[in-house]
Amino acid sequence: MSEITTYRLIGLAGLIVLLDLWAIVSVFRSDATVGVKSFWAILISLLPLLGLVAWGLAGPRGMKPAPSSAEHSRG
Repeated sequence: MSEITTYRLIGLAGLIVLLDLWAIVSVFRSDATVGVKSFWAILISLLPLLGLVAWGLAGPRGMKPAPSSAEHSRG
């Protein structure tokens, strides 16, 4: 395998890891139950590419609203 191919594969692996982390954070920010969140986080962790695709097709979508307290809205 050539050196450039190795670098491309490392870049692709890094991109998949970043997308998996983003997906797991999105799962835990959703309105789903704890059991559903755990299922998706485990699936994405154990099967990075397949889990990411499955989450993209069928994973929880709802996002919790941002906090609205005075402490969080200081600017």
